[in-house]
Amino acid sequence: MDMLFLLLALTMIGAVLVVFLRRMRAGAQAVGGFSAATDPQRYGFAPVDQLDVRLPGPDEELTGTLDELARTQDWRPAQQLLAATADHELRWQRVQSLAGAASHELAERPGEGGRWLRTWRVEAPKDAGAAVVHAEFLVHQARQTAAVSGAGSDEHRIILEEARSVCADAALLAPGDPTPYIVELAIARGLGYRQADFEELWSTVTARAPHHMGAHLAALHYWCEKWHGSKELADAFAHRAAAAAPEQSLLPALPLFAVFEHLPEVNTVRSLYQSDVVTKAVEGALYAVRGAPADHPVMPHVRHLLVWFLVRAERWADAMEQLAHVDGHVGAVPWSYGANPAAEYAAHRAMAVAGWESSGGTPATMPH
Repeated sequence: MDMLFLLLALTMIGAVLVVFLRRMRAGAQAVGGFSAATDPQRYGFAPVDQLDVRLPGPDEELTGTLDELARTQDWRPAQQLLAATADHELRWQRVQSLAGAASHELAERPGEGGRWLRTWRVEAPKDAGAAVVHAEFLVHQARQTAAVSGAGSDEHRIILEEARSVCADAALLAPGDPTPYIVELAIARGLGYRQADFEELWSTVTARAPHHMGAHLAALHYWCEKWHGSKELADAFAHRAAAAAPEQSLLPALPLFAVFEHLPEVNTVRSLYQSDVVTKAVEGALYAVRGAPADHPVMPHVRHLLVWFLVRAERWADAMEQLAHVDGHVGAVPWSYGANPAAEYAAHRAMAVAGWESSGGTPATMPH
């Protein structure tokens, strides 16, 4: 009898997987343009090979700077960009992107790529922007080292200790800037700060920027089960922030990120994405994006995660509305967790288009 129940359970799981894989395969076929009726480009969406994996959303100044850095290896455009970036959320976003670009260049051309960042640090040792980008760059390097040598290895810890020292330098050079302390949140996670020490660091961040969405996203990871907390601690952190959020804040979207970080590994069942917990988190995120300024620097991060959840919940109209705002850029969670962010995003986009059209939608009636 036990064996019979086991076989029935395996059959049910297999059926669910087949349905999900068929949906994903249909999305992938739509990406390839097998049918004009479900071609995403009919909606003005970017071709897969033109999706920008560097940024979560448009930032023409940053894009121009990144292109110039790659072309000339002259650090001055980066220095000028950060010197003119007073908004704390935007500064955090741009520091991440600049550091990521340097890390990518170095991986592509070992010993040569990212030379502009090394030169910047040498030629402008007192520049706060150079220091904080260097610190974030070291965090990127530590992640890559952890992937090879394992988190907690001697090499991994040495890089993170150096990053912490550079963060301290950056903080001294720009006392009111929360960005060095936000970068240190990732370092604290990697080095395994005690909870009391992490909370002290968090107090330093919130004293400078109490409602910084990017900072909350960085801190949330520490409280997640896969790092130094639990599902309950992460949920509590996210819901406290959402409850205390001021008007026009993106913080009500934070619980959706907490839900995402604690989804079961096998999460292909549609009912999971239509459950009360997920639905409430999605509605909180939708409330946030509809109330916050359209040009909020972290807005694209929230919209991308919404696309992921809304497609899986088969809420086609809501998914298409988010796609209309973010299409063209895929440098955000959840796509950045995969080996091919552009393909992951494009498959979900194709599923959204197919679902939208199966329910009678057309390019002319697409929500914006």
